[in-house]
Amino acid sequence: MKYAIETNGLTRAHGSTRALDGVTVQIAANTITGLLGRNGAGKTTFMSLATAQDRPTGGTVEVFGRPPFEHAAVLEQLCFIRDNQRYPDDYRLKHALRAARIFYPNWDQNLADELVSLFRIPEKTVVKKFSRGQFSALGIVLGLASRAPITFFDEPYLGLDATARGYFYDVLLSDYQKHPRTIVISTHLIDEMDRLLERVVILDQGRVVRDADVEDLRGAAHQVTGRAAAVKEYLAERTVLSQQRVGGLATAVVDGAIGAEDRAAAEMADLDLSAVSLQQLVAAYGFDAEASIHQDETPARETTLVASEGANS
Repeated sequence: MKYAIETNGLTRAHGSTRALDGVTVQIAANTITGLLGRNGAGKTTFMSLATAQDRPTGGTVEVFGRPPFEHAAVLEQLCFIRDNQRYPDDYRLKHALRAARIFYPNWDQNLADELVSLFRIPEKTVVKKFSRGQFSALGIVLGLASRAPITFFDEPYLGLDATARGYFYDVLLSDYQKHPRTIVISTHLIDEMDRLLERVVILDQGRVVRDADVEDLRGAAHQVTGRAAAVKEYLAERTVLSQQRVGGLATAVVDGAIGAEDRAAAEMADLDLSAVSLQQLVAAYGFDAEASIHQDETPARETTLVASEGANS
């Protein structure tokens, strides 16, 4: 398998804070990969390092087998659309498109024109006066029309309404199928983009907690709901990813697919079992392990969140 991006122990520290902490991943060429996790998990930092917009304090990153730093042949194959992309103060749409046409060797002006019309991006307004949605739409146009071998989108949908987001997903998938390339997307709208993603890397506090094909993650965890005492007993000897308690009721996300033994135990205890979505799984990994270890001491109206090995850890 050919890898577009490979990191080994990739670390980026800011003083005593590690935005990335020993990240080792391999992102296959010609795939759509979701970079998932809570705010501050390290997603943008990872993309900045992979595109040579920042330097690591430890470990390595290679793009198509070469470090991206100060390698023009590597950099011209990359497109990074940030959620806070900056443009010169006097830039209008035509200026942004003209610069992109010069910068990206595979630029497709016909696709750019189609997308400008589809998203109704104004031509006379300076970019700095764009609405949040118009600003995001411009980034989508640049990212897709660049046809770069590796394209990074950092939460590209901010400010877009549901219709515009649907346009983005449809065009991205259609153009990717016609022109396969490596696309890495940071997103919080996981359920919406589930159909696009082939693989996901889940980050939490700068570390990789899961790196797997999306199909392998479907049904990789399950949820149990019922009386708090019964849920606690069910969780014994099981790996708990997250847990919530409200009054006498509790809900937990448990690692592993639902098996016959799980169904039998749940039926005996009058508990409900269900599969979790990818969005729920990512949320479970993002919970603070120290959030509520002493769950039995939590007042009835509070919500308890944990991430631990077993119910008693």
